[in-house]
Amino acid sequence: MAAGHRPFLMWPDKRLQTPAAPVAAITDETRAIWEEMIAAMDAMPGVGLAAVQLGIMQALAVVDASEARGQAVRMANPEVLHASVKQREHDEASPNLPGVWATISRPRAVTVRYLNQRGEPEDRDFVGLWATSAQHQIDHLNGRMYFDHLSKLKRDRLLKKARKLAR
Repeated sequence: MAAGHRPFLMWPDKRLQTPAAPVAAITDETRAIWEEMIAAMDAMPGVGLAAVQLGIMQALAVVDASEARGQAVRMANPEVLHASVKQREHDEASPNLPGVWATISRPRAVTVRYLNQRGEPEDRDFVGLWATSAQHQIDHLNGRMYFDHLSKLKRDRLLKKARKLAR
């Protein structure tokens, strides 16, 4: 497949605030979307991507926090089954709101259930950056951005800075 991908939606596009539609079955079209998403993620470069970030309103996500790359986990309808009590802080950002980032605290480890490439349910444990990225993508699929985890004051400051950069 070509290395190209659809453009990223720019905040405050309403689609970024809209929950994605569940995926009924894994088809060749689904697999092609995953490949396009991996190309977009690697081009950033980033450690994950949700389909809604490219304007594809389906509950699809990819995560690859490996050093070497090429380890992308393709997920349809991902949901967190279990989250650790222990938290981990990480600087998060999004190509949908370029130039800004925030330190977000999330569970250090999560168990995620999703449909894999074969259309089978799979449960997988993610830890560290993998867990942060999986949760970040699931937020996107639920119509939330990372800055929705911030206090109103910090969120408003971040969005004001982003608007200034966009001018």
